[in-house]
Amino acid sequence: MSGTMAPSRHGGHPLDLRLVLPAVACWVSAGVLVGQPRLAATAAGVIGAVSAALLCAAMVRTRGRFVGRPRPGRLLGTLSVCCAAAALAGAVVSVQSPARLPDGVRAAITAHEEVTTRLTVSSSPVPGPRAAFGGAPQVRFRATLTDLEGTVERRSASAAAIPGDPGRTGVAVPIVVFARVSGAQPMIGEEIRLAGTLVATDPGDAAAALLFGRDAAEVLRPAPWWLAWANELRSGFSAVSGGLPGDGAGLLPGLAIGDTSAVGDDLDSAMKVSSLSHLTAVSGANCAIVLALALICGAALGLGRLARIVAGLLVLAGFVVLVTPEPSVVRAAGMATAVLVSGSLGRPGRGLPALALAALCLLVADPWLSRSYGFALSVLATLGLLVLAGPLGRYLARWVPRPLAVVLAIPIAAQLACQPVLVLLSPTLPAYGVPANLLAAPAAPLATIVGLAGCLLVPFLPWVATALVWLAWLPATWIAAVARTTAGLPGSSLPWLGGPAGVILTVACTAAVLGLLLRRTPAVLRILSAGLVCVTVGCTLGVFLGTGFGRAAVFPSEWQIAACDIGQGDAVLVRDGERVALVDVGPDPALLTQCLDTLGIDTIDLLVLTHYDLDHVGGLNAVIGRVGTALVGAPENAEDAGLHTRLAEGGAEVRQAARGDSGTLGGLAWRILWPIRGSPVMQTGNPGSVTILFDGGGIRSVFLGDLNEEAQDALLSAGPVGHVDVVKVAHHGSRDQSVALYAQLRASVGLVSVGADNGYGHPTAALLGVLASVGTAVVRTDQDGLTVVAQGPDTAAESVGAVGGAALQVWTERIGSTRVGDTRVGSVGDAG
Repeated sequence: MSGTMAPSRHGGHPLDLRLVLPAVACWVSAGVLVGQPRLAATAAGVIGAVSAALLCAAMVRTRGRFVGRPRPGRLLGTLSVCCAAAALAGAVVSVQSPARLPDGVRAAITAHEEVTTRLTVSSSPVPGPRAAFGGAPQVRFRATLTDLEGTVERRSASAAAIPGDPGRTGVAVPIVVFARVSGAQPMIGEEIRLAGTLVATDPGDAAAALLFGRDAAEVLRPAPWWLAWANELRSGFSAVSGGLPGDGAGLLPGLAIGDTSAVGDDLDSAMKVSSLSHLTAVSGANCAIVLALALICGAALGLGRLARIVAGLLVLAGFVVLVTPEPSVVRAAGMATAVLVSGSLGRPGRGLPALALAALCLLVADPWLSRSYGFALSVLATLGLLVLAGPLGRYLARWVPRPLAVVLAIPIAAQLACQPVLVLLSPTLPAYGVPANLLAAPAAPLATIVGLAGCLLVPFLPWVATALVWLAWLPATWIAAVARTTAGLPGSSLPWLGGPAGVILTVACTAAVLGLLLRRTPAVLRILSAGLVCVTVGCTLGVFLGTGFGRAAVFPSEWQIAACDIGQGDAVLVRDGERVALVDVGPDPALLTQCLDTLGIDTIDLLVLTHYDLDHVGGLNAVIGRVGTALVGAPENAEDAGLHTRLAEGGAEVRQAARGDSGTLGGLAWRILWPIRGSPVMQTGNPGSVTILFDGGGIRSVFLGDLNEEAQDALLSAGPVGHVDVVKVAHHGSRDQSVALYAQLRASVGLVSVGADNGYGHPTAALLGVLASVGTAVVRTDQDGLTVVAQGPDTAAESVGAVGGAALQVWTERIGSTRVGDTRVGSVGDAG
């Protein structure tokens, strides 16, 4: 009906593509329409009508004069099924979108008021940045919002009350929660009460809103039994493995059950750079091992075929609950289920149809998975193994022994398939990814199987479980050592184009490499492929060498502003000669220290702490004892005041800043624009962010901290700011911004200090649109890395844009990621 099986050129079973095209159509449709939910119903209707018309045409073609030549009819049938899958995705989006953000929740978001929520926790908490000096840690987790307590007027009129419980509406809004914990962390399945502020996300985000909690959560109801057992196992396993030494202790829970909460930032970065992070993402291999063990045990117990299948599915479901249903886990479980059920019906399942069926079913159930990087990487990695591993193994067997060829083909196939998506996350290529995977591959199954066995035995045989955990710790430590070693080698990350251009180039180069390696490629294509590979390799090595050896020649030595790449947080330097100011210190002292060392900064003459969120003050230890004067906002509690004490003990003069304060930094003049001294409102938190303006040295710049829209409008009302050359965008590019303020600033460059894959959706499309509308070119640390701004040359030929007469040079750490915009900003150095 929907196509045929494509014959394989390399022997073996033909590739069954009948479900692949419908799955792709469903994915594309869902990916587009979740971002435009208002168009989903119309699009579904139109595409559905096209599907019906194509089906009728296919029936006519196959029954008429084309009976002997069915290919046109088959083509129309394939297009009909693809359109039907796309229409189904649109229909699901149109049905689910209103329930994701009902009127009551939307009203609470619009009101910008604190609300008290009832939530059901749906993921394990992930640690956030640590408090600066012993405060309560912050965690992030997914949850389902079921009620806004005490806000009846905000509830959706369409949300029916739950019988017998007039205090609950029965809404189910997927959200991401950011909260402090003072005791036990929230557990999956628990119902909790948490007061905080709701913020809407972009329509295409997996979460409909973000909740920023004020205090620790209160547990209202424990997790049900079918989730509680898994919570106890995870907690027990984490406690046992946490007592082990070194990196293996943090990595082992990730290898065994996908729990990466104990993996430190530096080890996590090393795992990503060395292309080993997939080992801590539970996927097909883990599900296959668990399912195979269940079926083997069932056969040993003498169970019949149907009983073994049922037992296997139950064990698989329990495994998914234990490791939590992350996108990669759900994909793997869906594919395993398809293969198992197909086999029970006497139709041995093949990998590609099972993968396509699993993806299709999951995308129909949850169209927002279409924008999940984790889901995309899981599908692409599996696709690479199914389609590319065999041909690559046969090719490599011509040069190396067959067993080694098979081992080499697996990581190469997965890397080739995933690289187009990986460049969107980080515009680099892992130079040692394949060798690292070869070294780690033998250890991964041992750590996974033995670690999982230890996890299951913790409640029953703790002594045996401890021995198994120690045994699994050995391969986990080996994998961590491989990651750190390869990540520390010279040139571990090669520069690459970012964004859509990088994806297109990656796909083209992948196709070129495959064209050279695989047989039966026409001579003309082989020549073109060889040329493309040579040019790409030459350019990449040239840029890399330029980055390493030519950095001093292209780096603007007379820079004035430098935005450190410190993840989700702010740390921006302003300099005039030997005088240096630092606006905020980011979340991590180690990251800030690395940035200061890179720029050769030893002393901070002026430190500005805009407010006391951890992503702005968590790195303060890096500068204690190195600060001359510190400008701070009003403290909210004793913990905040403790920061002032630590700064003073380190020799700093600490002043509480307010509008009207001013001074100089070398030849630069600075003045405080916000908050207003004595004002009873907007003095603390994000709205009270200390806002400072620097003027001089040819560049006028303003730093907005985390001001929200209301505070930005109040700042504007307090007096005009005027045009600036550089603006440090407020709150990492959240949507809560004042269009009027940015229109008045009309900056040439907008610095967005933001972490990659930050979970907040920063920077938002709304903010990027605002900056584009006023002609501000965006430079963001998640894509561009360390960013330096300097005054441009005086000659007209070299000037690249000006506001108020200042030509700017912008140097970024990563190639191909500087935003040129309307040519008001240029780039030098290895950004090209």
